[in-house]
Amino acid sequence: MEMDKNLLTAMVERWRKETHTFHLLEGEMMITLKDVAMLTELPIDGDAIIESSHKPFNGWGQFISERLGINIPKEAPEGRRVPPLHQSMLLIPWLVRMARELPEDATDA
Repeated sequence: MEMDKNLLTAMVERWRKETHTFHLLEGEMMITLKDVAMLTELPIDGDAIIESSHKPFNGWGQFISERLGINIPKEAPEGRRVPPLHQSMLLIPWLVRMARELPEDATDA
């Protein structure tokens, strides 16, 4: 995904943290969960991915894998072992790679 730094800078300048909205010439604009879902192409229906923060550290990777229906890699692309801490996280570069690698039978639906 290519980032438009000029647009990002302009939006940051118009963000109001007190109201969690952008103040634009046309009026206020609030980002909704649906907006985020459309931008990231992640589904927002079904069970929540994150439950209690009291879940044991070593169970997060498996928990997220089951909810998203994916396998979180235990090795980095270069063949290096992924540290245990990173096995419990979804790193943005990995998510971007996953979004680009669609199966051959993928549909627009």
